[in-house]
Amino acid sequence: MYKLNLPDFKLVLRKEGGKVLIFDVIRKKYIVLTPEEWVRQHFVHYLIDHFKYPKSLFRVESSLTYNKLQKRSDIVIHNRFGKPWMLIECKAPEIKLTQKAFNQVAVYNMTIGARYVAVTNGMVQYCFEASKEEGSEVKFMESFPAFE
Repeated sequence: MYKLNLPDFKLVLRKEGGKVLIFDVIRKKYIVLTPEEWVRQHFVHYLIDHFKYPKSLFRVESSLTYNKLQKRSDIVIHNRFGKPWMLIECKAPEIKLTQKAFNQVAVYNMTIGARYVAVTNGMVQYCFEASKEEGSEVKFMESFPAFE
């Protein structure tokens, strides 16, 4: 599909009804392979395999409500107490990560309340610690945090 700036992993693909599906280890089912799903699956495996984030604490495509609108968060990782710890927004590789993507994930995090927030298109990844103070400057992190 796309060569991403993320490590490869053992893909499990199949064809069904003329569509290519990829196995999602979090949802434990096959999902239609779109460019965004390609990024999401690579990123999930990257965090599990390279940062040792516990697979059991991931939620993928979970619903949330913001301003009475139903939305979906791409990836939420919970801490060991069940509280949202990291929120990740995934974009297709051809989508540039502009202020619009950062605004979207920041708005979602107003509802979710994760400590860390990340945005990726599979080519570049940004992570920052969410501030509790409105209007404070965002400080991007050099790397993803170790799981607590």
